[in-house]
Amino acid sequence: MDFGLSKEISELKEDARQFADTYIRPFAAEWDEKAYFSRELFQKIGQKGYLGLPFAKEYGGKAMGTLAYMTVAEEIAKASLGVALSYVATVSIGTAPIAMYGTEEQKTKFLRPLAEGRELAAFGLTEKNAGSDAAGVETTAELSGEYFIVNGTKQWITNASYASVVTIAAITGYKEDGGKVISSLIVPMDLPGITVKRPYDKMGVRSSDTGEIHFDHVKVPKENLLGDQNAGMKQLLQVLNGGRISIAAISVGLAQEAYDKAIQHAKAREQFGGPISQFESVQFKLADMAVETEAARLLVQKASFLKDRGDVFIKEAAYAKVFASETATRNANRALQILGGTGYMREAGVERLLRDAKILEIGEGTSEIQRLVIARQLLKEGADKNGRN
Repeated sequence: MDFGLSKEISELKEDARQFADTYIRPFAAEWDEKAYFSRELFQKIGQKGYLGLPFAKEYGGKAMGTLAYMTVAEEIAKASLGVALSYVATVSIGTAPIAMYGTEEQKTKFLRPLAEGRELAAFGLTEKNAGSDAAGVETTAELSGEYFIVNGTKQWITNASYASVVTIAAITGYKEDGGKVISSLIVPMDLPGITVKRPYDKMGVRSSDTGEIHFDHVKVPKENLLGDQNAGMKQLLQVLNGGRISIAAISVGLAQEAYDKAIQHAKAREQFGGPISQFESVQFKLADMAVETEAARLLVQKASFLKDRGDVFIKEAAYAKVFASETATRNANRALQILGGTGYMREAGVERLLRDAKILEIGEGTSEIQRLVIARQLLKEGADKNGRN
């Protein structure tokens, strides 16, 4: 078992670090303050090939796998979680559904410009009454001739204002027992009847675009149905499993950034005749930060490994997501405590980490949902083992 990164991924990691330090870190505080999304930055990210890392070369991707992609996501998150959130949203949940379930025609038309980094994507599942309960979707897509007529509103959608395409969950019919038939549709954002608003004044990740998409009798070609009409919810939940690894990866990036700021300050700040790093109360915090960050990173790497190998990774993705996201929040809080009054000031960049971190425990499945997923997988595995005895 080799715990080291390959030469190719190590070089990619360094390239991403230099890119983030040059094009993201110097502007992160200003973008946060102004709630500014930099489309110019994402053009550069696309030109670097980062938007296509996990996708097949035949559709414009780099075919470098999940681990390479997560490594870049971590480096971007160190510089700005807001930028990182928009990055992983377009790759993991915006583009991935098309790569996973699209027809050849759909991949050629929609996947290629995304994997080549020319366009951005969004994922439209969340609604007023559909969050942790994903089956609460109320948006409808009624088939009429050659088109699905889409009506409804999607809320809290990352990249809503800048995506060229959004994959949505919508009700396309009803079962005999009255249950919803929820399907996935690829919806180009330039279709008549689509309105995007940005009504949100967010606590954190302010440089990530978050909007509301309203569909008013939008005519979506029926050939844009993604995958099996009766399996839309199953497909989208499988997409979210992969998305959870990416949230875990950017959580590791924030956790590492918090640790780096904390230890740098602890070595430099002097009280009682020496650096505060000499005190056990500070040392214990630093030790906990380092241990938990490394453990979170290993969970991300294991889940990535399983995904790339084609194994089931539902439980491992949830492990990584819940632990890494909560580690990020803990580390941001610990860093703020170590920096004290300095950390409470915007200039130090630590209060932004604390504001940013909380969304990691909420988006793409709350910590509570992750624990439910883990428990169900554990109980299922136990039942399977008993059945074989």
